[in-house]
Amino acid sequence: MDGGSERGRNKYQRVLAMARRLPPVPTAVVHPCDAVSLGGAIEAYRLGIIAPILIGPPARLAEVAQQNGIDIAGLPQVASEHSHDSAAKGVALVREAKAEALMKGSLHTDELMGAVVAKDSGMRTARRISHCFIMDVPGYAAPLIITDAAVNIAPTLEEKVDIVQNAIDLARALGIDPPLVAILSAMETVNPKVQSTIEAAALCKMADRGQITGGVLDGPLALDNAISREAAAIKHIVSPVAGHANVLVVPDLEAGNMLAKSLSFLAGAECAGIVLGARVPIILTSRADTLVSRIASCAVASLVAARRRSTEGAIR
Repeated sequence: MDGGSERGRNKYQRVLAMARRLPPVPTAVVHPCDAVSLGGAIEAYRLGIIAPILIGPPARLAEVAQQNGIDIAGLPQVASEHSHDSAAKGVALVREAKAEALMKGSLHTDELMGAVVAKDSGMRTARRISHCFIMDVPGYAAPLIITDAAVNIAPTLEEKVDIVQNAIDLARALGIDPPLVAILSAMETVNPKVQSTIEAAALCKMADRGQITGGVLDGPLALDNAISREAAAIKHIVSPVAGHANVLVVPDLEAGNMLAKSLSFLAGAECAGIVLGARVPIILTSRADTLVSRIASCAVASLVAARRRSTEGAIR
């Protein structure tokens, strides 16, 4: 697993090792028409994590491969005319059961997600679609899942139920059992003037009533007492989650995006990204992602796809 910082890899290496024990997941790589996106997909293929189906204009794919010394000989390709056509054909491969994951190439996120959420795409389930960052933070014991920081801008309480459940299911696919879920706010007490604290309390009670399953929830929690045992002790918070959280549910996209980027650029964390709640996992990478992050995202998708196969229909 080459590229990126050495200090933020140990959790990802465990995820990679888990994925490499599985068969390569058939993955529709949508419009990988630059060196970064094509190279990341091919490296994940070389490591045995994905079995890529490259979708894009054939001449453009060949040009990018030739200019950057990337070997795509023998790999299946689906010809498309442009990025929107690539997205539509990627979704079609999933609908035809020829792909078990989608991977974003060099097209815009809204082009890919527009094809995914279209009414006739066959990609929707009963779940709300949401995004998770899986952070490998130096000095933190477990992978840290942050949701939602990329898809749902200002989710309602009802939408947060699915966001939390998607994150719990992801954590369990990564071997985290049980997931310890912190519902974040600016404070750890319920304040009627701060909506996120009300929703945090409601989500925890919904978990008590079996409306959210598979994880241990607590909230509201401020970030410090969610991840620091010392901070939790100082605040006299007695909870299995406080100080040990491995899933952080943020109030809105802005908070989540700033948290994830702070960890990446100030703490040296590596950051994988995946979209859940659709028929298949969607590997949603950024142009700024390192090769480590891209490969880790593929490994996470492989584990999610494997769990989906073993619990077919559970999220329909």
